[in-house]
Amino acid sequence: MNVNASNKPNLLLVDDDRLVLMTLAQGLVTAGYKVSTAESADDAEALLASGERPDLAILDVSMPGKSGLQLAERLRLLDHIPFMFLTAYNDSENVEKAASSGSLGYLVKPIDSQQLVPSIESALARAEELRKLRTTEQQLQNALDSEREISIAVGITMAKYKLSRKAAFEMLRKTARSQQQKLAEFARDVIKAIEVNNLMD
Repeated sequence: MNVNASNKPNLLLVDDDRLVLMTLAQGLVTAGYKVSTAESADDAEALLASGERPDLAILDVSMPGKSGLQLAERLRLLDHIPFMFLTAYNDSENVEKAASSGSLGYLVKPIDSQQLVPSIESALARAEELRKLRTTEQQLQNALDSEREISIAVGITMAKYKLSRKAAFEMLRKTARSQQQKLAEFARDVIKAIEVNNLMD
């Protein structure tokens, strides 16, 4: 259920206690958040299947059926959706499980929405840092992949035309430019062409 729309981040609140769910949801809406609610992990997964992508999920640890910890694993695998836990149990085992699951926070009920807000803001800030880090890592990986492909394509060109490394690189660069392709894209095409020829031999 979508409770409100605003420019604030979209929160997904999951708790099998309907009173807790509605009380917290109303309080967070008043605080200016957009809040979607679910009374079970299955309800939450149905929301996700419909395309819902919260900026932060707040999960009750212990629920009938799938637990909040199981739902957290699904969120982590699905677009790295950040999450934090809300539970009535302040025991070391749950805290340890929550921490090792990648949770950005762990709060013990009873709690009111005003107490939740600072933790939500802190979790959202941390989630943004992690998102930027993943983006940087992906960009570095892409750059490394491109370098490797270019290096392989240069080697192929050297062998095929009996050229020095420098001359082979220049030949690739000029050909890529004449075909209005990026060098990395052209290098991938060179490698694919060789792979296709090898399959046909």
